[in-house]
Amino acid sequence: MPQASVVANAFKRPFAEQVAFFRSKLGNLVSTAKWDDISKSAHDKGFMIAGAAKADLLADLAAAVDRTHAEGKGIEAFRKDFRAIVKKRGWHGWKGEGSEKGEAWRTRIIFQTNMNTSYNAGRLAQLRQAGFAFWIYHHNDSVRSPRPMHKAWNGMVLPSDAPWWKTHYTPNGWGCRCYITGAHSKESAKLVGGKPDKKPDAAWNKKDPKTGAPVGIDKGWDYMPGDTVSDAVQSMAKKTQQWEYTIAKAYMQDVPMSVRDDLAKAYRDLPSVHDDVRRYAQAALAARDVAPYRTLGLLTSADVATVQGFNKDIRVDGFDFALDKSSVMHVLEKHGNVKAEANRGQRAVVVADYTLLPDILNHPDRIEDAGKTANGMPSFQYIKDIHGELYIAVMQLRKGRKMLSLQTFYIRKKK
Repeated sequence: MPQASVVANAFKRPFAEQVAFFRSKLGNLVSTAKWDDISKSAHDKGFMIAGAAKADLLADLAAAVDRTHAEGKGIEAFRKDFRAIVKKRGWHGWKGEGSEKGEAWRTRIIFQTNMNTSYNAGRLAQLRQAGFAFWIYHHNDSVRSPRPMHKAWNGMVLPSDAPWWKTHYTPNGWGCRCYITGAHSKESAKLVGGKPDKKPDAAWNKKDPKTGAPVGIDKGWDYMPGDTVSDAVQSMAKKTQQWEYTIAKAYMQDVPMSVRDDLAKAYRDLPSVHDDVRRYAQAALAARDVAPYRTLGLLTSADVATVQGFNKDIRVDGFDFALDKSSVMHVLEKHGNVKAEANRGQRAVVVADYTLLPDILNHPDRIEDAGKTANGMPSFQYIKDIHGELYIAVMQLRKGRKMLSLQTFYIRKKK
């Protein structure tokens, strides 16, 4: 039987190579007017959205797509981010604008295209790294309108270096959710739905005059996503696998700092990030099973300069701001008691206050050196006046995890 489960939850459970492929493109944000302004393997090394020409708009959209990839968010989360970005940047004239149906179509195209190509490019890196001698083509039967040719290719088993894969590696068109698995022998290929006796049609490489691609493949999709960067993706994925948390963790050493800053700011400004932080704190407080850490966004060059201004020996380039579940418990145990906090001239912290953390870190009124923690690590307090109250987030350096994580969080009335 085919391994349908291989992709059933792919978009909810991203893997290191998938995220690595997408992030490898973030150093090259490509302004375009039409979807075919760049084609085929050029997509391996650049991020584009048709009609998005302004750098700040592209950076915001890239950050939203990156968050969707890394967190395994669904299309509705991306649509929420998309609406906020379009409004913030005043983007008009995009195809689909003006109706709910049009917006739904456009966001689905952006979401599915990036997810499908990154998924298959990431799998390509895995297939090559594993050294599978044979690859198997699988049609995903969950699609609403199956393509007859794609169904005909289901179960095709060919050597991994067969020329057929150069044009027929998945996805093979808009909305195509076919996928590839590997096997070390034809016999083992049968165990995952392979049909070794099935062969490509003799005219498999004949071009359809309407598309310029082999029959059954949409225009511009007759290429192998990730082919030109699979070695780099493998290397990058090995490093990302060392991280104990991967939610929006940005491995961007090769990304220009100006773009990295735009992505970091865009990420922390997205309204959905604020609500995600609240939900994380709520789940941690309820002792539910949550990830040890929740990113609050990559440090910008200004953040790096501020931290290193207190101590020039500290290197924090590429670090994240982060929240961990133990700090949530600590804060609510120490600063969540209404009576105790009133005696200190403070207000008790509640779960809803966590929605403000991204703003406090992104737009503090001032930052102060908070000395060293019990384990000797430097800490810094980010202070912001919000409606007459001082919100103070104390962040401690964790070199081993490449992050500044929340140590404590409290609210004090202004004197």
